[in-house]
Amino acid sequence: MRRISNLDDIASGLDALCALDPRLAAVRGAAGEVPLRLTDPGFASLASIIVSQQVSTASAKAIFGRLASLIDPLTPDALLGAGEDVFRLAGLSRPKQRTLLAVAQAASQGLDLDGLCLLDAGEAMERLVAIPGIGPWTAEVYLLFAAGHPDIFPARDVALQSAVGQALGIDPRPGEKALIRLAESWAPWRGVASRLFWAYYRETRGRDGAPPAGNPQ
Repeated sequence: MRRISNLDDIASGLDALCALDPRLAAVRGAAGEVPLRLTDPGFASLASIIVSQQVSTASAKAIFGRLASLIDPLTPDALLGAGEDVFRLAGLSRPKQRTLLAVAQAASQGLDLDGLCLLDAGEAMERLVAIPGIGPWTAEVYLLFAAGHPDIFPARDVALQSAVGQALGIDPRPGEKALIRLAESWAPWRGVASRLFWAYYRETRGRDGAPPAGNPQ
């Protein structure tokens, strides 16, 4: 698997995408800088993505910042021994508490979150979604940001749906199934297309719509 590991990879992907779909040249021009958004794999990165489920990017960063300051370093064993008061102080909902605990338990029992990043997307996704509380969106974002997977497009992401709808003049914005079909034409660079449309969302909406994941580069 080719890994998206630097800005040259992003540039190569953007060139390829514009050749595959000429409409994306205008999107690229409007998107400004397209960040690498690569983070170290592991528990803290996945925890950050879990925290960002169904909340704004700003709220997710604030909640994860509190959690990381209360449990430092943020490891599976440290989280399992932290107690409920830490979750309350961090501002975590009950469902997210359960998911974080399930991931921590799986990691403490041998799930290799770093090793998952070396697998093909299908196998890695299968192992991640087997953990209670981990859905396809969370698994896809982890593989995008921690594994640098080149060909994943989280079509359930509302910011991506909005950005694609606005950029390509699709009204109402495409839902998950429509966006999956549309993104097929951007293979094998759908991971770069995700970053492109998140950057477009940032420039046109004035706020970052991409989920945070640890400390991205």
